[in-house]
Amino acid sequence: MYAIIETGNKQYRVAVGDTLEIERVETEKGQTYAFDHVMFLSDEGKVKLGAPHIAQATVLADVVDHIRGEKKVTFKMKRRKGYHKKIGHRQELTVVKIKEIKG
Repeated sequence: MYAIIETGNKQYRVAVGDTLEIERVETEKGQTYAFDHVMFLSDEGKVKLGAPHIAQATVLADVVDHIRGEKKVTFKMKRRKGYHKKIGHRQELTVVKIKEIKG
């Protein structure tokens, strides 16, 4: 059984036991988080497709940790103008482990 969920404007294919790094959610470490935006469910050939989401479907996950992603560096420059700018960014992430898929 697997599902496709949406969180942080991204879509993930998940199955029970998978570990994901998603955008930060406001749930404490060790708590359970429920994903309500389930777009697709597949259970041994039986398929449910949402338009855009399946109403009673949820995916339960345990919050393992809150981390920061790798540093992304953006460098802007205009030649012969003396303009250059270096910008860095680190995304706040949450590591979750999929516990149960309810459909």
